[in-house]
Amino acid sequence: MTKVALDNDGGRWKLTLTDPERRNCLDEQMCAELGSAISTVASDPAARTLVVAGQGKAFCAGADLPALFGHAADAKVGELREHLHRVYDSFLRLRALKIPTIAAVQGPAVGAGLNLAMACDVRIAGPSASFAATFSKIGLHPGGGCTWFLVDALGPQRALAMLLDGGALDGPAAVREGLALELADDPLAAAEERAQRWAELDPALARDIKSAVGVARTGDFGATLEFESWAQASSATGPAIQETVARFRKS
Repeated sequence: MTKVALDNDGGRWKLTLTDPERRNCLDEQMCAELGSAISTVASDPAARTLVVAGQGKAFCAGADLPALFGHAADAKVGELREHLHRVYDSFLRLRALKIPTIAAVQGPAVGAGLNLAMACDVRIAGPSASFAATFSKIGLHPGGGCTWFLVDALGPQRALAMLLDGGALDGPAAVREGLALELADDPLAAAEERAQRWAELDPALARDIKSAVGVARTGDFGATLEFESWAQASSATGPAIQETVARFRKS
């Protein structure tokens, strides 16, 4: 039985975790299928958007802890670290995608499941959604980029408090704190509607806007301005802006 479903509708991809009985936890099989699915999307030149969702009541309950750490006490730290990087890679491949990505979070996103949601560009939360960084409650340091994701979304003070407390944000709090974009009764439908809208943009324009935001997050103003000047000049040669200019000339 496969644990990840991948669907494509005219360049609008949807990736669904399909192991609701185990709350879509990231075991070895799901990690392998997840990484492969993301690579499939990355290799599609016609891809426009990707929505990530989970079947059942949970978005993703995190890693399969017994499988991942059951023999950790007898393992060498270096070997365990290499294995962790392979697990991280299965969902962090999302960050390398050039297209906009949206997580439709209908239920709990816990630990590695939180990281999976945060690896997407945008998160839409349902009424039962929760975003939980529970690592410290089980005696485990955060991993998979969680520290970076939370500092980026919440700032260092709130990120530190959430990580030390092993805390969680429900859907409304996640939107209020800036960790999620919006609250929707049906987050998957809302994510697909937004994906449809973004897929209608010129694909090069959508990619460059996403890239510009990435430069702005990690670079200085000058680097962002340089990228914008290149991307705006490139988009100015496209048909959409030229049609707009033509309408202005007629008015």
